[in-house]
Amino acid sequence: MQSPCVARCGLNDDDICMGCYRHITEIVNWGQFDDIKKSDILAKVTLRKQEFIGQENTQILSREKWLKAKEH
Repeated sequence: MQSPCVARCGLNDDDICMGCYRHITEIVNWGQFDDIKKSDILAKVTLRKQEFIGQENTQILSREKWLKAKEH
């Protein structure tokens, strides 16, 4: 299943990417998830997209933040 990444990474205060609307842990672990888990995330993405309309990125998704999320 293809990633919903749109190459506009930037996180809000809750660590949700305002480009693809996935949580940072969903982003860093996407490749390890099976299709059932990915489908569940995509359903959440649809809801988040509506919830966060009009909000903007407040943080850059840095390598440090990526690695920290990957540890969990």
